[in-house]
Amino acid sequence: MKRIIRKVAVLGSGIMGSRIACHFANIGVEVLLLDIVPKELSADEQAKGLTLEHPKVRNRIVDTALQNTLKSNPSPVYNKTVINKIKTGNFTDHMKDIASCDWTIEVVVENLEIKKKVYDQVEQYRKPGTLITSNTSGIPIHMMAEGRSDDFKKHFCGTHFFNPPRYLKLLEIIPTPDTDHAIVNFLMHYGDLYLGKTTVLCKDTPAFIANRVGVYSIMALLHLVEKMDLTVEEVDKFTGPALGRPKSATFRTTDVVGLDTMINVANGLYQNAPDDEARDKFVLPEYVKHMQANNWLGDKTKQGFYKKTKDADGKSEILALDLKTLTYRKQEKVKSATLEATKPIENLAERMKVFANGKDKAGEFFRISFAGLFEYVSNRIPEISDELFRIDDAMRAGFGWELGPYEVWDAVGVAEGIAIMQQHGHQPAAWVKEMLDAGNISFYKVENGIKKYYDIPSKSYKVIPGREAFIILDNIRSTKTVWKNAGTTLTDLGDGILNLEFHTKMNTIGGEVLTGINKAIDIAEKDFRGLVIGNDGANFSAGANVGMIFMMAVEQEWDEVNMAVKLFQNTSMRIRYSSIPVILAPHNLTLGGGCEFCLHADHVQLSAETYMGLVEFGVGLIPGGGGSKEFALRASDEFTDGQIEQNVLKERFLTIGMAKVSTSGLEAYDLGYLQKDKFSISMNKNRLIADAKEKALELANNGYTQPVRRTDIKVLGKSGLGMVYAGANTMKSGNYISEHDQKISQKLGYVMCGGDLSAPTLVSEQYLLDLEREAFLSLCGEKKTLERIQSIITKGKPLRN
Repeated sequence: MKRIIRKVAVLGSGIMGSRIACHFANIGVEVLLLDIVPKELSADEQAKGLTLEHPKVRNRIVDTALQNTLKSNPSPVYNKTVINKIKTGNFTDHMKDIASCDWTIEVVVENLEIKKKVYDQVEQYRKPGTLITSNTSGIPIHMMAEGRSDDFKKHFCGTHFFNPPRYLKLLEIIPTPDTDHAIVNFLMHYGDLYLGKTTVLCKDTPAFIANRVGVYSIMALLHLVEKMDLTVEEVDKFTGPALGRPKSATFRTTDVVGLDTMINVANGLYQNAPDDEARDKFVLPEYVKHMQANNWLGDKTKQGFYKKTKDADGKSEILALDLKTLTYRKQEKVKSATLEATKPIENLAERMKVFANGKDKAGEFFRISFAGLFEYVSNRIPEISDELFRIDDAMRAGFGWELGPYEVWDAVGVAEGIAIMQQHGHQPAAWVKEMLDAGNISFYKVENGIKKYYDIPSKSYKVIPGREAFIILDNIRSTKTVWKNAGTTLTDLGDGILNLEFHTKMNTIGGEVLTGINKAIDIAEKDFRGLVIGNDGANFSAGANVGMIFMMAVEQEWDEVNMAVKLFQNTSMRIRYSSIPVILAPHNLTLGGGCEFCLHADHVQLSAETYMGLVEFGVGLIPGGGGSKEFALRASDEFTDGQIEQNVLKERFLTIGMAKVSTSGLEAYDLGYLQKDKFSISMNKNRLIADAKEKALELANNGYTQPVRRTDIKVLGKSGLGMVYAGANTMKSGNYISEHDQKISQKLGYVMCGGDLSAPTLVSEQYLLDLEREAFLSLCGEKKTLERIQSIITKGKPLRN
């Protein structure tokens, strides 16, 4: 369907409206954000002598809402220039401007009569054939379309974004019986490709899919807390990362989102789903009613299941709510043999089996909670969806579950899951037993690298629609592996392109990864056309394995450290100077050495959510894998006639010296980690490997030639060093940095200026790499550096500013 979205109108500037507007601006779409006109002046407006007719007054509600959104953390925008795409206005003066918009999204208060009044205005000005959708989460979509024109009905649909729209990947598409099927297909595709969403087709049923299942899961858990005498801390420990859920788990997430929000959805489901067999689960437990009455709603009221306070010494601490006494107390440590047993297991599906067989409270909690969940989701088909995979998609993208309920059930085993259900008084829907009786033992299976789901009406397995554009490494690794070692796997993506993925903890870079990269390039140069370095993990790479450096430095094995750093540098240079195109595909954390590899790639195909940075200053080092050299090279390329070269050098120097980490893929360009025309952004992370493969093919098809090593890098020598040393001395004198930080700054400056050369000089990359390695080694021997590295290792966290 040929439909181009150039401009979008967002009607309603509240928390969701402003954030939806920001996300469209993120992808480059012009946005018109409108809201109501104030009915009375604020005290500040009165003091300034303004009237209700003043433009600033008339747009005060929308402008204030947008500014508050832009101040929120995490940021709703990719960089500060995005806001220029958003124009604000009000319903009275500017509703006529929606005539120039290709898509109008209504995000006003959840009141049907108010929405209908807004739609009356929309019908006056909307251009026929343009999209009109609602972000409602509680009102049936078909009710909003009643009484509207045929063209309105044909182009009207529910588009339910999850908050915050930039970060939560779910977009539920809810058509009415009158919605043109072509419009549904367009929205499913646009949401996926351009907005970066997991688009899930939903039926027009109460709370749609994600909130229907997600709120059931939370409410069932709230009741289970009383039955099993669980503490707040136990629940959040059992339902956190160990279970493949967000760190905020259950109760902390409820505090962030707001207990009132969860209560409203639960009450709505109780009222609007009278035939739901688990309807009693949507009745609020007494302790939740008590919290509601006391206004303990979470972060918005400064207390909920947790409360931040200060102890007798004035130090901040977070107390937990005792659900029996309804008083706050110090948090208690949670001990569990089952949780301990899951720690060394990286594969989440394998971890589910350990939970299912656990003999302690964690194991019992898993069995009881999932017994009810398995029954619930099996009974929701075909009520909320005809296809089971849509429920899993919705829960992964909307609630941050790494595995959806059917995927967990598969991990435990379908038959084994039924046995657990029956032990706790639950039964699956009839279709599940029919599936097993027909010899189909799982909800999903992979054939020829393609994941298929069990289709209930046809009693057969079908390809999940829309996934043809994705390359999922988990699905092809078993049959397409070309080579592997302990830390990497090299996979054939087809069409002459290979992919190398890392398998270390947080994909940190050590000897096995360096070996893997060099081996992958060897194989690609001999028998293939290009190489992608990317993975499906939580992060691209948290940087170099500092533990390895620490151990060698403590033992003063300086020759070993020198060899390790040289291998790292050589690997970065191999990425740049191979005879085939090497594409890096970073996402999420891309720090230290992971960033340095990206600096040397032929092209970087990165996720929109990529947090990239050279963070070595945090442990008392400078980038030693080619990063310091590369920033000197890029500064040189930016020098122009008549320009103050020290200013360019200073900007590059401060990016490393302040350990700046981008808050998005776009900001990585602003910080200088990416180069113009050498990077592309994939809005949907699921498309990242496929997009990187296409870029590798494009370069290969265009006649890729091996680059020539640079020998023309202009460094400033003593003139640049003077600036660096003066700046470091000033910062030290003002107590802004420590003596050790001053020393690191001087070392970095020495490298980026090419040493203490008497005049600006042209040098080679190898010359700078040797300086970089020498400075890195000298800092490794510093006591303060070793102390910082040891602290990082002890905390088990990545280097990050």
